[in-house]
Amino acid sequence: MPQTQPVSTSAEDEQKIEHPEQVEATEKETLSSSDAPEQSKENDAAAKARERMERFKALKARAKSGTERNLKETVAETQRLATDPGLLNSLSRKHAFASHNLLKADTEAAGEDFERKRAWDWTVDESEKWDRRMEKKQRHRDDVAFQDYTQDARKVYKRQLRELAPDLEAYEKEKLAAIEKAAANGDLEIVETEDGEMIAIDKNGSFYSTADSVGFTDNKPNRANVDKLVNDLRKAEEVRLKKRKERRGDEEGDVTYINEKNKQFNQKLARFYNKYTTEIRDSFERGTMI
Repeated sequence: MPQTQPVSTSAEDEQKIEHPEQVEATEKETLSSSDAPEQSKENDAAAKARERMERFKALKARAKSGTERNLKETVAETQRLATDPGLLNSLSRKHAFASHNLLKADTEAAGEDFERKRAWDWTVDESEKWDRRMEKKQRHRDDVAFQDYTQDARKVYKRQLRELAPDLEAYEKEKLAAIEKAAANGDLEIVETEDGEMIAIDKNGSFYSTADSVGFTDNKPNRANVDKLVNDLRKAEEVRLKKRKERRGDEEGDVTYINEKNKQFNQKLARFYNKYTTEIRDSFERGTMI
């Protein structure tokens, strides 16, 4: 009979036979240690994907909020353009006029003095100031129409005076320099009074200007004043040319009429329907240009 030879087993095999649980745990640790880099890579990729998704959601939310805000602003702009400011002012004036008449009617129906009752809300100074303002406004209203060229020149002169902004600081500097120069030349004598006040006395009467004085010829205006004068002359020329065009009937832009009666009819239509048709015409013109 053949005899079986004993199989040689190593110490490692004996350990596996005696402690199979420890061997399995060791193998699992080995596998997990080998899979650790792959799992870390997968975790990094998942984190990056989540971060990209969060950024994408934030961008979508920002785009949505921007679209909603633009839509609201567009609606507000459309409403503003569709509203005629002249019509609003007219309605406010009509409302104030109607309120005034209603209060006056109620006061007179109660047997009271309307002007006296209305004056209770104002002080004497405010009332006098208001009366002066109304009187000035009435004078200005009566002075609008053309009377003669002298009156027209006076109105232009007064308007230029109202728009004139004097440089008081530069005036004081020039005045002080002129006094110092005259005092150095001996034309002025500086005297101190008992109160300590300094007074300049003109000895020969040449310091103050007279009809024969020509000292103003040495004055050299600064660049800003020259530019202001040029702008005023340019504006006056533009106004003159505009009035000439109005007298001749010249108009800028497209001619939308065939005769004077048709022109008046178109102007009447524009007063009532421009607030509705302006946007349509602009859109049509933009489409035509495209």
